[in-house]
Amino acid sequence: MASSPSARLNVTARWTSGVTARWTSGVTAWWTSGVTAWWTNCLPAVDMTSEPQQVEHHGPARRTDGNRDVGGDEDRAARVALTWLTEPGNRTVWAMVQQDGAPATLDRLVAGDFPDSRLRAAVTARAVVGDAHRIAEIALRQAERLAARVVVPSDAEWPARLSDLARLELDTGGRINQDTRPPLCFWVRGEGQLDEALERSVAIVGARAATSYGTHVATEMAYGLAGRDWTVLSGGAFGIDAAAHRGALAANGRTVAVLACGVDRPYPSGNSGLFEQIVDQGLLISEWPIGAEPLRHRFLIRNRVIAAATAGTVVVEAAARSGATQTMSRVLALSRPALVVPGPITSAMSVGCHEILRGNPYARVVTSADDVLEEVGRIGEYLVDPPRGPEDIRDSLDEESALILEALPYRRAATPEELAASAGLSLRTVLQRVSFLETAGLILVRENGVTLAPGRRRSGESDVDD
Repeated sequence: MASSPSARLNVTARWTSGVTARWTSGVTAWWTSGVTAWWTNCLPAVDMTSEPQQVEHHGPARRTDGNRDVGGDEDRAARVALTWLTEPGNRTVWAMVQQDGAPATLDRLVAGDFPDSRLRAAVTARAVVGDAHRIAEIALRQAERLAARVVVPSDAEWPARLSDLARLELDTGGRINQDTRPPLCFWVRGEGQLDEALERSVAIVGARAATSYGTHVATEMAYGLAGRDWTVLSGGAFGIDAAAHRGALAANGRTVAVLACGVDRPYPSGNSGLFEQIVDQGLLISEWPIGAEPLRHRFLIRNRVIAAATAGTVVVEAAARSGATQTMSRVLALSRPALVVPGPITSAMSVGCHEILRGNPYARVVTSADDVLEEVGRIGEYLVDPPRGPEDIRDSLDEESALILEALPYRRAATPEELAASAGLSLRTVLQRVSFLETAGLILVRENGVTLAPGRRRSGESDVDD
């Protein structure tokens, strides 16, 4: 007897549901295990089977804010986990941390309580890779092996200027231009205190494909700033960044590299020797945890820190569209000194610099370390005299004496009467001024008249006879 159509549909539905469930379960398990293995490989080896250990923090003593443990181990680990779950600068996460604290915010996100759909998508995708608490623990334990430390806002060495990012608003669209809030934490390699390094600091940024002109200017400028006990900050890239770091190191000064990846794998690897020098003589810092890759969008996120952490930013060379010009947009939005080195109008590497100057009345031209210090220092601290040509005795002459000197022929003598006519002065005035000019060694009085002293020439005069 043939089965009814409804019975056949029920059997088909049960079979499809079972197969789909088994297939989805298998693929999900395979994908999750594969991605987890990939992330684990991004970190140096850690015993994942051992019992979780409490990470010992050797920084400043923890303090409490109401019922919140601010700056303690739990707060520190939660900030690391949040930075792994979402990209730094996320305004929603930052606001949640400000209101409820980092541990509560982390618990809320892990539990699936999301204020908006965009944050839900980001955290859900990230959570598939691994457990945020466990990842943070691994990263913190590995940081101790690297002699790296995590600095949070409650630490004494947290840079105060970064709080200005809480009010940064840009009128351009896109997530990177909207998520510009202060960092939750920094990973730091190097012995110096972060706040001391950044208190008197200037950022020098520019093109990776720099010209010889650009690298020369960046090196000389960084050398001059470091020689005045100012920290030179840049991004560690090829070109202008590397030239700025090297200039500061050559002056035995301090330099800071702000990375867009983990401090255990500074990018680019071609500058590995330079990074080791920076660790010895300055600091490597990053918002991203150990093992983080240098993805393209992270450089753009990183640039807000360069703009906010320093007293001013100098762009040496920049193409029409570049990370350096994006950094300067944040500098201008923060009302910080935006300093630009002009270049040849024929150079593609200076187009961005010239556009900044044309489009922003608050951008200033600088050509030397002295110019930079005059802009970023306290009022009157670094006053520089305007450039002048070589001093000449004729610069101090009164107007009548200068007229007589200009009226003298170059190759022959002139009588006082001739000088009076040429200069448009009275004979009495000419005779008085001739005596003064002779005493000054500018003219000679002879029997046949007055001549220029040997080696003296009127300003701008050629060798043509009068």
